[in-house]
This record gives sequence, structure tokens and C-alpha cells, in this order.
Amino acid sequence: MYCWNSRDKEDLFQEIVIQLWKAWPGFRGESRFSTWMYRIAINTAISGLRRRKSHMIYMEPAELPAEIKDDSDASEKEERLQQLYTAIRQLSELERAIIMLYLEDKNYEEIEEIMGINQNNLRVKMNRIREKLRKLLKQSTYGS
Repeated sequence: MYCWNSRDKEDLFQEIVIQLWKAWPGFRGESRFSTWMYRIAINTAISGLRRRKSHMIYMEPAELPAEIKDDSDASEKEERLQQLYTAIRQLSELERAIIMLYLEDKNYEEIEEIMGINQNNLRVKMNRIREKLRKLLKQSTYGS
């Protein structure tokens, strides 16, 4: 969600691995390893996004298929999925990180631990994110 082409994804993956390697000596085992790893990965992705933000240009994904299948149900699902990802890209960095963890089936306790947000605050943020996504999706369906 923080990259728009495969080269950027590879670069981000390498940067995350480097940051994990550098941070490994500081891992104290106070949280689960996966939680610690997610926190490093999200912080690295957000930091990289902030550095690139000033010269970002929106482009359609290069990986789109050249042919569109006639299967209307599958193409409709794909279109809705693309609309969702477009809406997610319009969220703030924090909101994007929270919703992506949620979409990866992380429960509130795990998201709380990864993001360092208490559960009550997290629940409020999730409700606001859902409402914001509903509005963005409604605009893309009926407005734009």
C-alpha cells in the first residue's frame, strides 16, 4: 500500500530488512517478535513515503492486465477492490497503517501493540476510518 510499482516494493522490502537487522540488537522481547517486526516495517514504510511525498506523481499500476476478461462478476469484484485501494491511498499515513493491519486480519490487541495506540482510541479511529472509506467509496461510485 506504500508503493506503486514492483521496483519500489523491492526497494521498500530491502529497506525494511536493513532496518530490522539494525534494530535486532535492541529487541528486548517485551512484545511478540511479529509485533516488533510490524512496527519496524510500518515506521520504515511511512518514513520512506514522507521522503518521497514531495515529488510523487500518481500513475496507474503498471501490472494491470492487457486484456480484460468477459467475466463480469470477477471484473466487478476487481473494480470494487481497486476502488477500495484508491480510497485507502487517500487516508492519512496512520489511518492507512491501521486499516492495512485490520485487512491483514490483525485483531485489535495486535494492532494496539503494533501501533502503540490504546484500544479505546483504536476503536474510535477504526470507526472514523470506516466512515471515511464509506464516503470516499460513495463519491467514487456516484460522483467522480
